[in-house]
Amino acid sequence: MKTKLLALLLAVAVFMMPTASFADIIEGESIVTLGENLSEQQKQDLLKEMKAPKDATIITVSNAEEHKFLEGIVPKAQIGTRAISSSMITYTKPGSGLIVRSKNINSITDAMYTNALITAGVKDAEIQITAPFKVSGTAALTGLMKAYETTSNKAIPEEVKKVANEEMVQTSQLGDKIGEEKAVQLVAKIKEEIAKEQPQTTEDLRSLIKKIADQLGITLTDEQLDSLVALFDKMKNLNIDWNQVGSQLNKAKEHVSAFLGSEEGQSFLDKVKDFFSSIIDFVKSLFK
Repeated sequence: MKTKLLALLLAVAVFMMPTASFADIIEGESIVTLGENLSEQQKQDLLKEMKAPKDATIITVSNAEEHKFLEGIVPKAQIGTRAISSSMITYTKPGSGLIVRSKNINSITDAMYTNALITAGVKDAEIQITAPFKVSGTAALTGLMKAYETTSNKAIPEEVKKVANEEMVQTSQLGDKIGEEKAVQLVAKIKEEIAKEQPQTTEDLRSLIKKIADQLGITLTDEQLDSLVALFDKMKNLNIDWNQVGSQLNKAKEHVSAFLGSEEGQSFLDKVKDFFSSIIDFVKSLFK
């Protein structure tokens, strides 16, 4: 149980560092992104829920912006016609890592957002993602990248935005087939091994992904393998500092170990154990 939970928490906590500069970002600064199609009351409710500072910068995200980066990756019907999911990013001290918490998001997990944001160049921040009701959550990633650009005065290249969205969607789709935890573990592990082995060719990358999947006990279809190879081939050419990626993964492991050893972490583990014990007791009672 503890080993499995550690893997899950590591997937959520993982934070990797590309080459983007954060020189213009101020520690403690908050910026809010709101879906353009929220009602005024919904906007006020979400601002209150996220405890947004009165002086926080607020930007809006349109459905057209979602379509710009998601078309060709997911069906138009899945993107929808409204931008609802919203977020707040608060920058923390350098080296503190990336923490993502979400509510009312039904297709993207916290860990999936984390990995995609890392690809886009976001780090060292606490991020809340929410909506007034259950939504896919695609507007939130678009908004967070827009927030980063606003705060840092640095444009994220269009191809980076596209591949970050593609990573988020592909991890989610893979999670539907093999399980969310395994999908996130696989994507994070591939990044870690790219940092170590630095594959030079597409075939090297394919062999690496197959090896990692085997190590994790994951069986990929040819189509799933081809999709992952294509995704990471794009990433490999985006000038990401993979050595720094590996370094940040080690820091992530330290963060997770520290959490599990803390009073809060032990309390969390106890609650998880109690929850599963209650389920087992209930099942046993059915056969008495």
